[in-house]
Amino acid sequence: MPHFPSFIVTFILSLSTLLPHNTNGQLNSTFYSNTCPNVSAIVKNVMQQALQSDPRVGASLIRLHFHDCFVQGCDGSILLDNNGTTIVSEKDAGPNTNSTRGFDVVDNIKIALENACPGVVSCADILALASQEAVSLAGGPSWNVLLGRRDSRTANRAGANTSIPTPFEGLSNITSKFSAVGLNINDLVALSGAHTFGRAQCRLISSRLYNFNNTGNPDPLLNTTYLATLQQACPQNGTGFNVVNLDLTTPNAFDNNYFSNLQNNEGLLQSDQELFSTQGAATLSIVNNFSSNQTAFFQSFVQSMINMGNISPLVGTNGEIRSNCRRPN
Repeated sequence: MPHFPSFIVTFILSLSTLLPHNTNGQLNSTFYSNTCPNVSAIVKNVMQQALQSDPRVGASLIRLHFHDCFVQGCDGSILLDNNGTTIVSEKDAGPNTNSTRGFDVVDNIKIALENACPGVVSCADILALASQEAVSLAGGPSWNVLLGRRDSRTANRAGANTSIPTPFEGLSNITSKFSAVGLNINDLVALSGAHTFGRAQCRLISSRLYNFNNTGNPDPLLNTTYLATLQQACPQNGTGFNVVNLDLTTPNAFDNNYFSNLQNNEGLLQSDQELFSTQGAATLSIVNNFSSNQTAFFQSFVQSMINMGNISPLVGTNGEIRSNCRRPN
């Protein structure tokens, strides 16, 4: 081994503390290749089991990832429970309460990963990996998930109440919320395409069906045949917690039918149909492209999921790797 003068050794050590380490830099797809090489297979196995008993849980997990990333970045904060002192859970924020689900599947994935490689895989990365498996298992595209996120020790209910797009908003508000986290119009339309599978509660569309903008009438944009189908599924005197398919044509498949539905004025949520309405002129051409070209949609969706997953992750020595996704260590 060559001998270096002490001042050179000191210089090299000082320089090494200034140079960025890979773990402190950007996310990458091989982050766990040495520490937990079977991470993707483990997540896929738990997801397959979960989907057998609950076909909508894949869409629910993508929604968790989405709602997590829009609040202080992709840091697993949405998974934290109230603890009576320091954690005021995002689960009780307006966009999440009584509607976010799939937390038990996240718990099961975490348990399986802790058994295989304890203290290694973050809960924030579990949401990203589970989202990819949800899409590919439903017939959608696969992609190499970028990994290396760490988990926050805090939640942000106020942020959840203001930052997450809601089903009742117009396109300008939704666009502003996407822009605030660095996502553009193409990301907005592509990520909305996740509504090609999953379910929504009747309470989220009741105003569209019966009293749109306090007119006492349904949303005039709704296709009349589709409106009748929805009113049958969601009666005006119902509980509001019944669920209806986001895509009536292929409700459990990840495809581009969502965009064809919008062209037929069959977008379930107001925020969906806004993409193909007079207010949504900036998005019309993107909807038309995705409707006619599923490959273009899949490619854009993958890139937009990666873009969303890159929103302000905790990396390096920031945050922690939770051993239980529901509480800080």
